[in-house]
Amino acid sequence: MSTRTPRDLVGGTPAETHTVTFDGRELPAQDGQSVAAVLWSAGILAWRTTREAAAPRGAFCGIGACYDCLVTVNGRPNQRACLVPARPGDTVTTQEATGHADLAI
Repeated sequence: MSTRTPRDLVGGTPAETHTVTFDGRELPAQDGQSVAAVLWSAGILAWRTTREAAAPRGAFCGIGACYDCLVTVNGRPNQRACLVPARPGDTVTTQEATGHADLAI
């Protein structure tokens, strides 16, 4: 059984790493990763709840079209995790419903 990774196949080298905090937990991130990719890498699949049923949501489309992956980044709600790059020291938190009424989508 082969244990090659996509990075092995293209001959890439590991990117610089830094940390972001998600709900108080420090997570490793690589330069260029989206917030969604960082969360997925840590085994976190849901980081938002819906307005009415409080159902868990995470990435669905992965291209910024569906708004299922909304998170709060550095106190700013309604950020699409699949599009926002993870920057060193970012604080990401689970978003409940629409975040804040004045910024609701």
